[in-house]
Amino acid sequence: MRAGTDKTKVGLRDRIACFQWTWFTMTMATGGIANVLHSIPYKSQWLTGVGLAFFFLNLCLFVMNCICITLRFRWRPGSLVESFTDQRESLLATILITITQYGTPHVGPWLLSVVEALFWLYVGVSILISASLYLTLWSTQVFPIHTMTPVWVFPAYPLLLTAPFGGNLIAAAHNTGRLGRINAVPVTLAAVTVQGTGYLISFMVCAAFLYRLMTQKLPRDHQRPGVFISVGPSGFTCAGLVQLGSLSAAVFADADADYDYFMGSEQQHAVHILRLLAYMTGLWLWGLSVWFFLVSVGSLWKYLRPEGKGKLRFQMTWFSFVFPNTALVTATEVLGTAFDSPGLKIFGCVLTVFLVLVWLLVFTKMLRCLWSREL
Repeated sequence: MRAGTDKTKVGLRDRIACFQWTWFTMTMATGGIANVLHSIPYKSQWLTGVGLAFFFLNLCLFVMNCICITLRFRWRPGSLVESFTDQRESLLATILITITQYGTPHVGPWLLSVVEALFWLYVGVSILISASLYLTLWSTQVFPIHTMTPVWVFPAYPLLLTAPFGGNLIAAAHNTGRLGRINAVPVTLAAVTVQGTGYLISFMVCAAFLYRLMTQKLPRDHQRPGVFISVGPSGFTCAGLVQLGSLSAAVFADADADYDYFMGSEQQHAVHILRLLAYMTGLWLWGLSVWFFLVSVGSLWKYLRPEGKGKLRFQMTWFSFVFPNTALVTATEVLGTAFDSPGLKIFGCVLTVFLVLVWLLVFTKMLRCLWSREL
C-alpha cells in the first residue's frame, strides 16, 4: 500500500507475513552478477574484489531471506503449502556455483570434496523438487493460455544450473591442480544429463509461450519482466556445455585407464569430438538466447518511449531483468574464451557493465519502495 493512503500502521511482523519466494530472485540476481564477474576473460585484483563483494552480499541476502520466509511460515500456518500452489512464487539460488569460483582457490582441498558431495546432493534434490513442483501445480491449478509466461519454467530452473555448477567445480579443481580430488568424468556426464533434461523442459514451455504470443499478444504490464526468463535456459545451457567441452582434455587426461577409450574412440579423438559438439551446440543456443533477449527488450519498448502509455510498477520480479541475462553474458564470455575471440570477449565485458548498472537500478528501486511502503 502506498504511503499516505492508509493511516493504519503496518508493522514489521505484518510485512514479514507477506514475504514470498519471489524475494529469492534478489539472491539469484546478486549471485548471478558474482558469476558474471568471475567469468570475465580479463583478470585483475580489483575485479576479483568486486566479485567477492557481490558473493558475500549474496550470502547475507540469502540468510536474510531464509529467516524471513521461515518466520512467515511460522506466523501464518498453512502458508507453506499455499506457497507451492501459488502461481507467483518460486525459488532459485547460485551460491554453490560462486563458492566453487571464489572459495576453492583460497581454501584447502577439503572444500572440493565438500562441494562435490553438494553437487550430487543438488542433482538429486533438484530433480525430485522439480518433478514434485510441476506435479503439484498440475494437480491443483489450472493455467489458461492467456496467463502463460516464461515464469512457468521456474520449477525446472534448478536443473538448468547443473552444467554451470559441474563446469565450475571441475574448472576450480583443474586450476588448483587438484582434479584428482574429484570424480570428474561422472560429474561431467551427470551435469550434461540433468542440464539436457532441464533445457528440454524449458524449451517446451518456451514453445508454449510463443504460441501464447501468437494468439494473445504480449503479457500484461506486471508480467513483462518475466519475459526475460526465456533468455536463461539457452544461456545457462550454452555456458555449461562450452565450459565442460573446453575442459574435456583435462578431465580424460586425469581419469583412470578405463577412459583410454571412450565410447569406442581413442581418448584424444573423443576429446576433439566432444569439444566440437559442445562448441557448435553452444553457438546455436547462444544465438537463441540473443534472440529471446531482443524480444524481451522489445516488449518493454512502450515503457521506454517518452510518450509511451502504461507504467511498470516495481515488483520483486524486476530482478528478472538481471538474473536470466547473467546467463547470456556468461555464455558470451565463455564462448569468447573458447574461440579466443577478442570481439566476443569485449562484447561480454560491455554487457557486464550494463548488467551491473541494471542491478544497481533495480536494487536501489527496491530499497526506495521498501522505505515508502510501496512494495
